[in-house]
Amino acid sequence: MSESAYKQAGVDIEAAANLIENIKPHIAKTRRSGVMSGIGGFGALFDLKDTGYSDPVLVSGTDGVGTKIKIAIDAGIHDTIGIDAVAMCVNDIVVQGAEPLFFLDYFATGKLDTGVAEAVIKGVAKGCELSGCALIGGETAEMPGLYQEGDYDLAGFTVGAVERADMITGAAIEEGDILLGLASSGLHSNGFSLVRKIVETTQGFGYDAPAPFAKGQSMAEALLTPTRLYVKSVLAALKIRDDADKTALHGMAHITGGGLLENVPRMMPEGLCAEIDCAAWGLPPVFRWLMSAGNLSADDVGTTLNAGIGMVVAVPESLKDAVRASFETTGETVYEIGRVSKGDAPVQLHNAAEQWS
Repeated sequence: MSESAYKQAGVDIEAAANLIENIKPHIAKTRRSGVMSGIGGFGALFDLKDTGYSDPVLVSGTDGVGTKIKIAIDAGIHDTIGIDAVAMCVNDIVVQGAEPLFFLDYFATGKLDTGVAEAVIKGVAKGCELSGCALIGGETAEMPGLYQEGDYDLAGFTVGAVERADMITGAAIEEGDILLGLASSGLHSNGFSLVRKIVETTQGFGYDAPAPFAKGQSMAEALLTPTRLYVKSVLAALKIRDDADKTALHGMAHITGGGLLENVPRMMPEGLCAEIDCAAWGLPPVFRWLMSAGNLSADDVGTTLNAGIGMVVAVPESLKDAVRASFETTGETVYEIGRVSKGDAPVQLHNAAEQWS
């Protein structure tokens, strides 16, 4: 089939080629040690030996941005959703102590709009740049008939590395460890099917309306605040060592879909409980508005949304101040949200109903 016939069928190869040329300057900003190839080959090459690891374990993760992408499409704001795609992947692997090395994206649409696609992938490149992670490849798929006009989807895949001796599995968590919570930037990229339903069924609110919880922003602008990237902050804190020359970070949980109640247990050893005091931090205004407008319970917030905490870190009490100082130096807002005790339940939220109502 000739290119002109393929174009008549709805796929524009020339537009895709132009897109690749347009995004190359953004991708160039993400180059790091280990990158062996540029964009355009059939496979992306990465030299692990060049990164300096002596006994590396590879850690991989893949994710999308869920229906948050629908708000970006409806509002015509495309330049931050790519950061979300990166963050959801790199934040997942850094909790195991892994440094993200490279990232690949998948962008799919019905009819390629090069301006929209470039804005999205520029965001992907920005997320990679802020994480020290190379954008070394990806796929742009134009599939007429599968997507409605103007719709697109975005997902990503990352690979990182950690020295075998420095892997974080949560096994080091002990009774008496302190739980530090790193503030989220907002909703991140979870719970948006619920969020969209609340916004779309609340009288007087649309995505172009002023956000009652974010002065000077529209609903769309506030809700599209990108997922916070914790990579550089966590990698810096991992350098704090105990007397046995082990990292002070005994365990970490990235708070994504499932909220605190379902993600914190993923780092907890059997027989230990994360006792979290919800009075230790203030519930951000966006969550309070959603609770009021959507008639949500504290349990809804604890199992669907991040409640203002994007990462939970377990550290020994003797090193909590050093770890906290490290996170704050790298720009994080840190709360001491609880401690580890013996117990059958892997997590207990205290004062949630009182603080979140």
